[in-house]
Amino acid sequence: MTEADLTPSERSGIVRDSLAVGVATGAYGIGFGAVSVASGLSVAQTCVLSLLMFTGASQFALVGVVAAGGAPLSGAATALLLGTRNTLYGLRMGPLLQWRGWRRVAAAHVLIDESTAMAVNRQTTAAVRLGFVTTGASVLVLWNLATVAGALAGEAVGDPRTYGLDAAVGAAFLALLWPRLKDRRNVLVAALAAVVALTVVPLTAAGVPVLTAAGVALLVGVLARRQDPTEVPGPEDVAGGHR
Repeated sequence: MTEADLTPSERSGIVRDSLAVGVATGAYGIGFGAVSVASGLSVAQTCVLSLLMFTGASQFALVGVVAAGGAPLSGAATALLLGTRNTLYGLRMGPLLQWRGWRRVAAAHVLIDESTAMAVNRQTTAAVRLGFVTTGASVLVLWNLATVAGALAGEAVGDPRTYGLDAAVGAAFLALLWPRLKDRRNVLVAALAAVVALTVVPLTAAGVPVLTAAGVALLVGVLARRQDPTEVPGPEDVAGGHR
């Protein structure tokens, strides 16, 4: 099937909903750009990170570790750990999209929470592809444009401590987490991860507590998936939020 198999009303509805998600998510890139520069990264480093890594939760994790004085490798490990959930999305979306070759490679770069959520429950291949591409492309473009704007604004501010922006990373993580606390399981996972992180703070280097907290969330996700192998985790199931 192709997009031509969709009726005009179906196509316009999918595009409208997907673009709305893209605009809402992409706009938050302003926050990442400002937080990243406030954490010590340059504007160029911040923009490259958004372009190549393109998974918001992992990006915030990396700059959070760097801001806390952790080693870049610790930040990269934390980001990688949070990004492993995208592998589960790929296992589900591959058969639905039915792409091969360069299309499959291109799709992997925009395989994020939002594009998966807007495609996985569609009834036809045409609808799956349209929802996936429209959402993924709109988030990619707007997230990167917003990152540039946020990074430039953050650089203009100067020393982040002067304005209290040294707490921006923690505030950003809280903003990402809060909407996910809709059921008891997510609340328990968040509480357990916080306890584990606080426990290891006096014993480990900066950045390691974030890594261990992320490990708790992923461990719970793996155990839950084993109990129900047919369930595909959605954006609301991942404490990290966007991507």
